[in-house]
Amino acid sequence: MNSFVSTYKKSVNNLENISCKHCALYRICLPKEASECELYALDNIIDRQHNLKRNTWLFNEGDPFKAIYAIKSGCIKTYRLTPKGKEQVCGFYLPGDIIALDAIETGIHTCSAKIIQATHVCAIPYKKFETLSQAMPGLQQQLVRIMSREIASQQWFVTLLGKKSAEERVAAILCNLSDRLEVRGYSPNELILGMSRHDLGDYLGLAIETISRVLGRFHQDGLLTAKGKHIQLHQPDQLRALAGYS
Repeated sequence: MNSFVSTYKKSVNNLENISCKHCALYRICLPKEASECELYALDNIIDRQHNLKRNTWLFNEGDPFKAIYAIKSGCIKTYRLTPKGKEQVCGFYLPGDIIALDAIETGIHTCSAKIIQATHVCAIPYKKFETLSQAMPGLQQQLVRIMSREIASQQWFVTLLGKKSAEERVAAILCNLSDRLEVRGYSPNELILGMSRHDLGDYLGLAIETISRVLGRFHQDGLLTAKGKHIQLHQPDQLRALAGYS
């Protein structure tokens, strides 16, 4: 597992100062049909100098909306505060994800985005993006695809919390993270969790003790090995079957 972690960190570091054309993630967040000239035009409006430290904020609930952000490395959680002042985690964003789409209509961020793992993002000023989209229809189409993906993710989450047991919820989130990492070119069976178990529990509606107990049971059953934030999946198909995940 240590060799995987080393490779993962090296690949993350190599992403931070390269253009869209040479970014390993651009097929995820940009149109597949984008020409070299279009990628150059997009490069010119992107601000890549956003290196964010852990326990800082990209934006806060109620802030004016100015840009959407493509995550190149790290992990961000979004959350809202309950009337009692407690955090309710809304989602986790990984490299290749686009964040802040929910603020486009109102012009105000509806949640806060906290850095939970050292993160590098590309800031895309939305007004400039809109102007560029008029000349690049593929950008508008890709934005619609990304929004559709977000809606599907929210529907999945509602289903996840609906009638599933603790074991099914934990298995489902592990399978979800596995799939998202595989799309980004990482091993689907070697997970480095950017989020804490407290955040996972908040997201899944489970106590930290329950998360630990379920992971311990999965370990005993030979489904995975968990060492801190490093999780190796041994029987991903069985986890999918348990979660009802497809």
